Amino acid sequence: MRYRLTFVAGLAVGYVLGTRAGRERYEQLKKAARRIAQNPAVRNTAETAAQQGRQYAGKAFHTVSGKVGDRVPETVSQRVRSLRERNVNGTPEDDWGTSNT
Repeated sequence: MRYRLTFVAGLAVGYVLGTRAGRERYEQLKKAARRIAQNPAVRNTAETAAQQGRQYAGKAFHTVSGKVGDRVPETVSQRVRSLRERNVNGTPEDDWGTSNT
C-alpha cells in the first residue's frame, strides 16, 4: 500500500509541475529526448543491451527447458526459437525497432 501511495503522490506532483511548465517546456523536453535517442552512442548501447538480452533469454530457456522438459508450452518454445533465429540471421530490426548491428 505504501508503494501505491508513493506512486500516486509522484504522479500528482508530476502532473502539477507539468501543467505549470506548459506546452513550450513539454516541446523542449520532447526535442531533447529525441536528440538523445538519435545519438549514435545511445543507439549502440541500446542495441548491445538488446542483443545481450536475447542471448540471456536463450540461455535461460535452455536452462529452464532442461529442468522442466516438455512442460514448456509450445508457443513459448516457438517464440524463443524465432527470436534466436532472427538474431542469427541478422534481420535488420528487432521488436523495438533497433538494428542488430
